[in-house]
Amino acid sequence: MTERGNGAGGAENRTSVERRGDRELLVTRIFNAPPSTVYRTWSQPELFRRWWVPKSVSGISLVSCEMDVRTGGKYRLEFGADGSDTMAFYGKYLEVVPNERIVWTNDEGEEGAITTVTFEDQGGKTLLTFHEVYPSKQALEEALQGSAAALPEQLEQLDELLSSIGG
Repeated sequence: MTERGNGAGGAENRTSVERRGDRELLVTRIFNAPPSTVYRTWSQPELFRRWWVPKSVSGISLVSCEMDVRTGGKYRLEFGADGSDTMAFYGKYLEVVPNERIVWTNDEGEEGAITTVTFEDQGGKTLLTFHEVYPSKQALEEALQGSAAALPEQLEQLDELLSSIGG
C-alpha cells in the first residue's frame, strides 16, 4: 500500500493506493466536504472537467465531456493535445445512487475495468473509495503504469477544487 498527497488537510487526506490480488485496485481518500458535494464533482461535467486531467500531463486537455450520470446512462470523455490527436474513453453507468455510489464500465477496449466509486459520510467529511476490477492481471498491470498511476494527483486536484467551491 502506498500513500500520496500532501493536501491542505494534512496526513488525514492522503490518498491510499492498494492492489488487491491480481485484478483489483482500491484507492481511498478522505475529503473535507460532505458526500453530496463530492458526488457533484463526479457527476456534473462542468465540475468534473475542472479536476480530472492531471496537471502534470502538459498539453493534454479534456476537449469533450459528456456525462449522463444515471443508471443506464452513458459517458464519453475525449482527451487531446490542442484539440488534435484525441483519444476517447467511454462506457455506461451500471448503478447510480446519488450522493452514495457510482458504478461504470470502461468500454474502450477488451481489457476494460468496472469502476465503483462510493461516497461515505464521515461526520461531515467524505471517505471516497475508488475500486476497479480488471478482467485480467495484465490489464491491471497496464493500468498501474498508466491511468491508475495518475489517481493520487487527480484526487489532490479534486481536494483543491472542493476547497475552492466551499466543500
